[in-house]
Amino acid sequence: MSGLIMAGQLLLALSFLVVIHEFGHYIAARAFGIRVEKFFIFFDAGYKVWSKKYGETEFGFGWLPLGGYIKISGMIDESLDTKQLKSEPQPWEFRSKPAWQKLIVMTAGVIMNVIVAILILTFIHLGYTKKYLPVQNVQEGIYAYEYGRELGFMSGDKIISIDNKEIIRYEDVFASPKIFFAKNITVNRGGEIIELEMPDTLFSYLRKNPIFIDLHNHPLVIESVIDKYHAYNAGITAGAKILEINSIKINSFGTLRETLLKHKDDTVSMIIDKHISIDTINIQVDSEGKIGIVPTPPEYQFEKYTFFSAMKYGWNDAFQSLTANIKGFSLIFKGKEKASENIAGPIGIAKIFGGEWNWPKFWNLTAIISMILALVNILPIPALDGGHVMILGIEAIIRRKLPDKAMEVIQIIGMVIIFSLMIFIIGNDIINLF
Repeated sequence: MSGLIMAGQLLLALSFLVVIHEFGHYIAARAFGIRVEKFFIFFDAGYKVWSKKYGETEFGFGWLPLGGYIKISGMIDESLDTKQLKSEPQPWEFRSKPAWQKLIVMTAGVIMNVIVAILILTFIHLGYTKKYLPVQNVQEGIYAYEYGRELGFMSGDKIISIDNKEIIRYEDVFASPKIFFAKNITVNRGGEIIELEMPDTLFSYLRKNPIFIDLHNHPLVIESVIDKYHAYNAGITAGAKILEINSIKINSFGTLRETLLKHKDDTVSMIIDKHISIDTINIQVDSEGKIGIVPTPPEYQFEKYTFFSAMKYGWNDAFQSLTANIKGFSLIFKGKEKASENIAGPIGIAKIFGGEWNWPKFWNLTAIISMILALVNILPIPALDGGHVMILGIEAIIRRKLPDKAMEVIQIIGMVIIFSLMIFIIGNDIINLF
């Protein structure tokens, strides 16, 4: 069942984004009086699941869920239909329009993907998260785990900026890709402003070990214990305080978490303040470094999102994900990261969605995928939108149209590149399953 839910979420997200992308091309073409012969969700590749003609356009579903397309009159695209180009250009054809209109039609899909991503993230803030935690409202600052301390952080530091850009929300530190590629992070340490240089290897480390700093510097009080788990079996109750573990003083939740993570699948000695007595007990730690307690959460003062702040952060979050992907690709091209470990195809993305239907997560991932589709489609690869834009640029420079035969060859080269990438990505997905 979980596999079906994963696949269902992926197909729904891709279908939605394909409609949005192709609708951008469609509406721009129609605005300039260009005919659109086909509007297909997924590729038909010789077989149509369903189709129906409305006016001049045939709408339909293909069987191959790897994207979608529209067929614009008077344009050489992935259909490689050149018959229509043998006659004189007609007023309703793409080839008869001025360069600026062609440019708008070619970039409209990418623009729609960006707009939709921003709107999705805006409404996630308004409808789901509803509030955010301002940096200034966390008086105790961050907790620095071992790797964080190696980078120069200290527990109690307050994050001021990342790469010289002020941080307002703590979500921009812990729930965004911004920190993965940080060059420097500025902190307030007891009134002293300190700039910490981040290594080039930070992304590689955090991709596999996400814990290095966190909001775990608050005092530890046990709110509840999980029934019949290690803490429960050891007699720990709500309201108790853990004073020491293996002679290490526990003065924050971060100290507890870090100490337990170092003793996975081990037994530790704890000194517990139960209010009526202080006892020393031995307790088993599980394979995830947990003993089955729920700490009392700190009472932070949150800020509610307004429509304008939600829109502002929706914009920021969308472009942060775009920037992170560009930086990630650059690391791959520089040979600092392996493509096989960092590029996910349909199977990998479905696994990220997960086996449970979680609407906030679904929409957040859909927004991120929308920005990735915008980035990929604007790349100057023949057969993609960016390839068509590149050709328009070449024609503007040489001041004449490229021959139809050259355009056909360029399209074929582009499709070979795209299908080769698809084979690599899907093959890599299958390998990673094992």
